[in-house]
Amino acid sequence: MGKGLIVIIILVLIALFAFGQYVSVRNTLVTKNEAVRASWSQVDIVLQRRADLIPNLVQTVKGYAQQEQTVFGDIANARARLLSANTPADKIAANGQLDGALGRLLALSENYPQLRSNENFLRLQDELAGTENRIAVARKRYNDSLQDYNTYIQKFPNNIFAGWAGFKPNDAYFQTSEGARAVPRVDFSAPQAAPQPAPTH
Repeated sequence: MGKGLIVIIILVLIALFAFGQYVSVRNTLVTKNEAVRASWSQVDIVLQRRADLIPNLVQTVKGYAQQEQTVFGDIANARARLLSANTPADKIAANGQLDGALGRLLALSENYPQLRSNENFLRLQDELAGTENRIAVARKRYNDSLQDYNTYIQKFPNNIFAGWAGFKPNDAYFQTSEGARAVPRVDFSAPQAAPQPAPTH
């Protein structure tokens, strides 16, 4: 067997090995990318659920606090941005604005004791709290799947094959907004007692 034929066979084997590696990496990237999409879909569902609760919550609050038009306008604008956003990055940004506006809406109850004792408001607040928990769980799953995808795509030689296959790192992590962290925690479970008049002597 001539040396030239041996070299050709070795090159063919290297090419077959590289092609096999490429196919394996590409298939894994497709799987991980689909996992990111599926995780985002769950986030999107719970964000939509929260957006659907907000109009009823706003109407209930308006019954007691009609003069708070700025807060109501902020809520409407933030909700509209969320519903019209198309990409995960846009929805994450819009959600941050909605977090802040929603926190200001809920904080209004401090000024309206009758609102804190309204059964419809309490029910909506409980539903909202449950939805916020679902958002937190879905956000973690999404971020975990995104981190797994990004870690895999940046490892050598995966990064080379990923470039050939057209896959890029995705930095659209869903972080809690600074505004949401600053929102005061309000307990709606029991209305505060009205101040007692001072005793007269």
